[in-house]
Amino acid sequence: MRSKTLEKSSHSGEVKRGQVILVAYLIATLDLTFLFMQMGVMPYLAKSLGLDSVGFGYLQTTFGVLQLMGGPIFGRFADQFGTRAALLLSCASGSAFFLLMSISTSIPLLFLSRLPAVFMHGLPGAQKVITDMTTPSQRADALGKLGLCFGIGIVIGSALGGVLSTKFGIFVPTYVGLVGNLINTTIAMVWIPLQAKPKSDHRVTEHSTSQSGSVFSIREILRLMKFPGVMEVFIVKVFAGLPIGLFLIMFSIISMDFFGLEAVESGYLMSYFGVLQMVLQGLVVGKLTNHCTESTLLRLSVFVFAGVGLGMALMKTVWHYCIIAVPLVFAFSTLGTITDSILTKAVPSSDTGTMLGICASVQPLTRTVGPTIGGLLYKQFGVSSFGYLQLIVNIGLFVYLLKSKIPLREGKS
Repeated sequence: MRSKTLEKSSHSGEVKRGQVILVAYLIATLDLTFLFMQMGVMPYLAKSLGLDSVGFGYLQTTFGVLQLMGGPIFGRFADQFGTRAALLLSCASGSAFFLLMSISTSIPLLFLSRLPAVFMHGLPGAQKVITDMTTPSQRADALGKLGLCFGIGIVIGSALGGVLSTKFGIFVPTYVGLVGNLINTTIAMVWIPLQAKPKSDHRVTEHSTSQSGSVFSIREILRLMKFPGVMEVFIVKVFAGLPIGLFLIMFSIISMDFFGLEAVESGYLMSYFGVLQMVLQGLVVGKLTNHCTESTLLRLSVFVFAGVGLGMALMKTVWHYCIIAVPLVFAFSTLGTITDSILTKAVPSSDTGTMLGICASVQPLTRTVGPTIGGLLYKQFGVSSFGYLQLIVNIGLFVYLLKSKIPLREGKS
């Protein structure tokens, strides 16, 4: 009788965990949809206010710097105050972001609207929920399915922003984003438990940082880099995709100058990327984690990145790029999912939010330095320089991974 009761309780717990994870996917999807919606509208809003291309670059850099600074702080906030509080902070910041955008009738107000971006981290918040609600063996697969959310966000967000701004006015997408974030706030309040991490997982070790020091303590955040294997894996995470990241930042210019695409065609290409992201990260990467070790997949992603670099160095047309995009998205998705999974397992469970916040800072870092470095590479050496840099960097990283003995905690429950 007791065993039946325990079995029923365990089944109920699994169902509840599954429901919470599904809600996290929904929150991430809505958050990314609104984010990509504003990204598509922002250039036109900035132009309507008289901001030139240089000023728009400063605006984008401001957004990147704020997200870069806020990622680790948001992660520590999640560790100290709980995942629901962190998601509510992210959704509330998103609401403030779109509210300020909706009243941006001058350039100073437009720059001011970027300020809430420091705590807009819906995707890391969803990752934190998934990390807390899964066992190590389930984690990579569950994190990989966020690729579906990302792909849906790109496709629907980009299209929705264009349709709404064209038919109803440039500020209408900001109103939709405001209402949408308020809805997301309600969803997080109702469906995300106060502490997503099961009680049995609340382990605090002598190395744990989340329970000591201020949320803003840089020293406590950097201490996580001292855990075995963390610095090595993080270096691979940053540098493996950096050259491609620089290329993607410059893509709007490259698509016009090198590929000769019109704005509509560039939009179609973005949608193509979104579909690839959905299929490869949401479906393929998750399946691979059930058959391959994380160390194998880490080396595979770096090896594929090297091949992508060679392909990019030799490409001449947009059709070449469409073919290269398949292994490119696969490598990006695999690298991101596997490194996030490895790094969250390498630190105490009470510090996973901080680690996810550090991981979330990689893309803002690229967006911050990207326009300067990417512009210099493109101007001085052309599109092929991104490919050759990608090839050289990843060959070096692949050799490093083969020779090094990085201690990885493989996903076994």
